[in-house]
Amino acid sequence: MAEPAVKLDAAEVKKVAKLARLKLTDADIARYATQLTGVLGYVAQLKEVNVEGVEPMAHPLPLKNVLREDVVHPGLTTEQILANAPAKDGPYFAVPKVLDTGMGGG
Repeated sequence: MAEPAVKLDAAEVKKVAKLARLKLTDADIARYATQLTGVLGYVAQLKEVNVEGVEPMAHPLPLKNVLREDVVHPGLTTEQILANAPAKDGPYFAVPKVLDTGMGGG
């Protein structure tokens, strides 16, 4: 790994931790300074890669939506819909009341 151009110190790690609302111990700060400096080194390596002529992509594999034809089909009749209803009231499903319409407080 190439040496990163930027080496994070404790103050910068504390600033990042504050922005991320993280509470870090001194041991955490020292460890993260080393780890984040390493990450910056890898980013520096990526900046050196020649990407001239490489088309940007959102996914490494070619993706294609598989869609079916949008074909209109006839809907069910009211009788078909209500055929298996446990209770019906004319052309509607009959259900038990779930709200009390009384004005009582509780």
